[in-house]
Amino acid sequence: MAGSGPPLNESKYLMTMKLDWMRGCATALVTPFKSDGSIDEERLRVLVDRQIKGGVRLLVPCGTTGESATMTEDEDARVIGVTIEVARGRAKVIAGAGSNSTASAIEYSKRARDLGADAVLQVAPWYNKPTQEGLYAHFRAIAEAVPDVPVMLYNVPGRTSSNIASQTTLRLARDCENIVAVKEASGNLSQIMEILRDRPEGFAVLSGDDAVTLPLIALGAEGIVSVASNEVPDFMSQLANLALEGKWNEARGLHYRLLPLMEVNFIESSPGPVKAAMAMMGLLEDNFRLPLVPITEKSRDRVREVLVNLAVLESATVSA
Repeated sequence: MAGSGPPLNESKYLMTMKLDWMRGCATALVTPFKSDGSIDEERLRVLVDRQIKGGVRLLVPCGTTGESATMTEDEDARVIGVTIEVARGRAKVIAGAGSNSTASAIEYSKRARDLGADAVLQVAPWYNKPTQEGLYAHFRAIAEAVPDVPVMLYNVPGRTSSNIASQTTLRLARDCENIVAVKEASGNLSQIMEILRDRPEGFAVLSGDDAVTLPLIALGAEGIVSVASNEVPDFMSQLANLALEGKWNEARGLHYRLLPLMEVNFIESSPGPVKAAMAMMGLLEDNFRLPLVPITEKSRDRVREVLVNLAVLESATVSA
């Protein structure tokens, strides 16, 4: 499965595949569901188009925010396919293709490639709790199985109970030409700074946490895979762009304006709050698949208060 590369303890120190588009604001897309639990494809098309019109140029379907854990393989493929179809020529698509089975992750990555995805997002395996050597072997096997597909690692220990250590990320970045980026949501700034400091040329680091977008870009990161951009794609793409352009005063002002939204999106398990907010904005129906349920009324009141303060309720409604 690992392919014909060198042994797992031997480094080739390859150059990272050069991608000049892996920067800015990427949106971890929600998946809209109808009241019967089926995917609301028409609404999805509208939401993807709204993202692009808001300035987002990287779209990430079928990740954590997209509730991919409760979708079938066929549903994942359909969501990815619709996103690619709507985005074609206007935005890049980084398709969620992770699994805690390496064989399945390879299969999903090949499917995303065949659908036309520009890259795949590979989350650390959950539940298995692999060692660092196991994590390395997992990601390397995926990269070697789809050598023509750029791979973004996704480190989110709060979801997976498995942290990809900085040295493992760096080893993969050096050994696998098509492992081109990491979405870092560990919350460990020391770990992220080690990656930023020691990464090979061309390897991108994107924040996996909206609230640290600005400080991480200041430290050298390339952008954000955002939850808040589901609600405010224009503001989040502007924040990333201002920071990347070194316009720190403007970026700081926008950061603090958006910080309450970034925080309230995680007042309960995501994507509960962001879907509640989008329902208030008229963007989708507030539907989930079990075991996720709608947020409490207390949390809903707090979400509404933040949206009112941002003045985004009246202007957001779109029709499918």
